[in-house]
Amino acid sequence: MLTVRELATTLKLTPIDIIKKLMANGVMANITQSIDFDTAALIAEELGFLVQEEKPQVVEEIVSTLSSMPKKQEYTPEELAKLQPRPPVVTVMGHVDHGKTSLLDAIRNTNVVGGEFGGITQHIGAYQIVHHSKKITFLDTPGHEAFTAMRARGAKATDIAIIVVAADDGVMPTTREAIEHARAAQVPIIVALNKIDRPTSNPERVKQQLSEIGLEVYGGKDEVTVVPLSAKQKIGLEDLLENILLVAELADLKANPDKLAHGVVIESRLDKQQGPTATLLVQEGTLRVGAFVVIGETSGKIRAMFNERGETVQDASPATPVVVTGLSDVPPAGETFEQVATEQQARNRAYQRIQARRAKETKTPAISLNDLYAKFKEGAVKELNLLVKADVAGSLEPIVSSLEKLGDGSLHAKIVRQGIGTVTQADVMLAAASQGIIIAFNVGIEGPAETLAEQEKVDIRKYNIIYKLIEDIDKALKGMLEPEYKDVLTGRAQVLKIFNVKKNVIAGSRVIKGTVARGSTAHVLRNTKEIFTGAIGSLKRFTDDVKEVAEGYECGIGLEGFNDLQEGDIIEFYKKERVS
Repeated sequence: MLTVRELATTLKLTPIDIIKKLMANGVMANITQSIDFDTAALIAEELGFLVQEEKPQVVEEIVSTLSSMPKKQEYTPEELAKLQPRPPVVTVMGHVDHGKTSLLDAIRNTNVVGGEFGGITQHIGAYQIVHHSKKITFLDTPGHEAFTAMRARGAKATDIAIIVVAADDGVMPTTREAIEHARAAQVPIIVALNKIDRPTSNPERVKQQLSEIGLEVYGGKDEVTVVPLSAKQKIGLEDLLENILLVAELADLKANPDKLAHGVVIESRLDKQQGPTATLLVQEGTLRVGAFVVIGETSGKIRAMFNERGETVQDASPATPVVVTGLSDVPPAGETFEQVATEQQARNRAYQRIQARRAKETKTPAISLNDLYAKFKEGAVKELNLLVKADVAGSLEPIVSSLEKLGDGSLHAKIVRQGIGTVTQADVMLAAASQGIIIAFNVGIEGPAETLAEQEKVDIRKYNIIYKLIEDIDKALKGMLEPEYKDVLTGRAQVLKIFNVKKNVIAGSRVIKGTVARGSTAHVLRNTKEIFTGAIGSLKRFTDDVKEVAEGYECGIGLEGFNDLQEGDIIEFYKKERVS
């Protein structure tokens, strides 16, 4: 998939040229709309280009893992009799540019099963290969942050972790971070020593570096297997797959396929055609089309399942990844799922979890920048934990340096994490755990991270001016920060009919959500575009002035300074609420 703008840029044409060709072929699309490969290929070929489909790109992320044998699940004697061998689940992780993507591509390209089906055509974050008649499941999305998110929710998705280290570059800080996460998760490590074909490679130096951080290549409590290879030259891939199967055989991985399924969410997204979809990795039992599942606060009935080649499947056995549709909402990656007997049971369990979270939120409010000094006076806090995310290192360094100088011995700022890029779920999780505040300088916030921040009451402060950022933190530490307010949606009404009363236009409307109240700020939307913002001039039920109108009732609404209302307009009502 790519947008009309991206296709025009690729072909070095204007978007208008592309849109005209699309219209000539009966496709109405704007400049930001996505089109699939077949449509793009048709348009490009008509414009005189030879089109070749790009292979799915694996996102290069950094991950982590450990090196003792996998912990086996406890089973009752009755369950032991039903256990059957299952494929190992492998996560490939490593420093950016060390060749994780190349290694995954090389493994997929040499896979016989993939070749028989014409290669993998749909990136779902997980796939299976067959090596010497034995299946191996690879997860190719989790970086160390996603890996940690799974562990935080109690999900152990990986049996074996491969850490890719470039033989000519050595162990990097992100590699060490990966190993730390792996040790915490108690996942066995295989080190893939990549790029051995380069003249500057130095495998012995890498092994020494691994030894220095506690991973002994020969002997030691955390002994690991190191496999020299070259993903580019396809050298050593056979040895790597053999070692994976060897570790899996020693671990004696088994599962019971004859029970209600449960597992973990690998990826999730909102599809325009299919609605909420999720890539599920089945860990126990067999998941079938028509099954009822609950995933955290989300429930649903599995309408359809697809494998990584986009083919429909009817069931998925242990260690098999599938994309499913039929969920009520998009679940967070790393969340566990479980199958239940009935749809009502799934809904009830999801509802109970929502209620439990809300109860927890009222009991343990998170710290915010506005109430920092008050909590300090109460003795509840002695330092302000900050997670700083910036767009570039040139901005990050002076921000961190300035923040660390603020405060005094009794109340000061402490940087618990700093980094480049968008605010992620892992950042929010760490902020919640440390009662910290996230500073986002010239960077965005991932959708799932924003949702999680709302749930966990984590304060995320956005800035684009350094001195304003420093000033706010300094004021918070000194107890002088001005309160912050935000607009909260209180109600929504739809205009049904227009009445002209004494040179004023009154919108006969029905309240379709929440409550319409005097004193609210009105936003008029026409075809989803906001055309006016202002105060309510009058609010009536029949001929009586009223203070508010509840959902489901009709009323007359007049807006101050705006008479261009039309039937079908949507009026949203907001009130200012202090951010706590």
